[in-house]
Amino acid sequence: MTTKSTSGPRVPPRWFVRSAWIAHRALYSGSGGRVGLRPATPERWGMLRLHTVGRRSGQERRAILAYLEDGRDLVLMAMNGWSAGTPGWCANLQANPEATVELADGTTRLVAARVAEGADRDRLWARWAGFDKDLDAYATRRSETPNIVLSPR
Repeated sequence: MTTKSTSGPRVPPRWFVRSAWIAHRALYSGSGGRVGLRPATPERWGMLRLHTVGRRSGQERRAILAYLEDGRDLVLMAMNGWSAGTPGWCANLQANPEATVELADGTTRLVAARVAEGADRDRLWARWAGFDKDLDAYATRRSETPNIVLSPR
């Protein structure tokens, strides 16, 4: 007899996820930025490098994140590797919504962040779900997973 799990799809242990993030940043830095970012396409999400200002330190903070394009906007999912809590980059954007992103083509954009709400959030969530059929199941691991919209400034 098979029992169905209600905890959602299995995710790697937190130490593994954090190690993968460290390795990804090292690959990006070690290659001089030639490896580690990719453009978003209709078939897959892209990878960008986000520069924020630390909410407590005031120092520049950087994170490599998945994104999708929505017209001129870039959309991030604040999922923290499906662990509880708000990702640091998202908390930094809440404190100071102005940021900079680096894209795979070498361009840099100045952006302003906001949280998608209501029908806008539902529409963007459906776009993310087009890339991962288990998105809703993964999301059950968290109380909330905001979509962060980065608009040109």
